[in-house]
Amino acid sequence: MRTLSQYVRRTPVLRASVDGRPLVFKLEQLQLTGSFKLRGAVNKLLALNASEVVTASGGNHGIAVAQAAQLLGAHATVFVPVTAPETKTRRIEALGAKLIRHGDTYAEAAAAARELGVAYVEAYDDQAVIEGQSTVTREIVEDVPEVDTIFVAVGGGGLVAGAALASGGRHVVAVEPENCCAMHDALKAGKPVDSVVRSIAADALGATRAGALALKILQRHHVSSKLVADDEILAARDRLWEEFRIAVEPAGAAAFAAFLRGDVSSELPCVLLCGANSEWRPS
Repeated sequence: MRTLSQYVRRTPVLRASVDGRPLVFKLEQLQLTGSFKLRGAVNKLLALNASEVVTASGGNHGIAVAQAAQLLGAHATVFVPVTAPETKTRRIEALGAKLIRHGDTYAEAAAAARELGVAYVEAYDDQAVIEGQSTVTREIVEDVPEVDTIFVAVGGGGLVAGAALASGGRHVVAVEPENCCAMHDALKAGKPVDSVVRSIAADALGATRAGALALKILQRHHVSSKLVADDEILAARDRLWEEFRIAVEPAGAAAFAAFLRGDVSSELPCVLLCGANSEWRPS
């Protein structure tokens, strides 16, 4: 029987100190596709056992599905909005997937993808996908059990829902950009609602609605919501490079931006660096 661990990397952790505070980085940007998304994509394709799949993505999920399909001998079609970054669409095609640009938003691309009638791979609102993403946090807990708080960037909610499930009761902090906060809005409303998508990290965190399943999981666990400004995200990204020579995309720095705020009490926090697929290169 094929298992997830055959296809994804167990990414390392890095103990560090920032502004006199100890922390642990989970270096998930070193995952095969440059983001955590591969875990959920492979887990879903293993469950589907299909020869052909379709999905929609702003970029990272599409790369992950294309890679998962290649690894498992399936064919993938990936719909992306016309605004999807070229650096990500190139990788989707390079991995052998068929790329279709459609609509201005992820929601429009997803609606078109579903019309194909092919097995659809959800980006975040799916039990198998969430279980795949939960393995990131399981590794954190196994490698550094003394961690008491985990900062996680949030788009639709798959990664943070997996973190909540695997945290063993540790405090999980859901971090979103101020103007790109579907999960924050859902937690406030008590249900998924339409949200504005406008952020430097929108291509990775730009869900127009939080996943209903992910929301239910967060409501049952000890998860708090924090918002960070785009300038804080960019400052955090630059600090990661300047102090640790860690290069991430804006979404990958969002969790670190929340840590830098210093308003979450923790003895040993972990900052999950979720992705590194960006046109940006350190100067």
